[in-house]
Amino acid sequence: MAESFTTREIDVRTGSQETVYDLTGECTSFLRQVAQDRDGLLNVFAPHATMGVALLETGAGSDEDLLSALRDLLPADDRWRHKHGSPGHGRDHVLPALVPPHATLPVVGGELALGTWQSVCLVDTNKDNVNRQVRLSFLG
Repeated sequence: MAESFTTREIDVRTGSQETVYDLTGECTSFLRQVAQDRDGLLNVFAPHATMGVALLETGAGSDEDLLSALRDLLPADDRWRHKHGSPGHGRDHVLPALVPPHATLPVVGGELALGTWQSVCLVDTNKDNVNRQVRLSFLG
């Protein structure tokens, strides 16, 4: 019998521009290896001070709409007290307060129980850090 709690850290390259990175495939692959046919919870955690995890539709414009809304809410200008890195980098440190760095998702029969158009996505506005890690944990 498989362990009831399994964690794996994966490496993700988000690139040097603001991005919404679809992580659904990596989550599905992880669950295929560890969940078998069990019900439980998948926790997705980004151990970074400048990245979030969101559920949203991708490929139909919602991902760019989210980035656009974040640009409006958190402009990349010199208003931020946190000043190291690229101009406006302080906003990247505010992002996780709006897009939390974690999500806990239902797993039914070993598969993510997402809505029809939902994808698990990383939201990364930090252009200075292209290599990221994500911790996936399954509790069965």
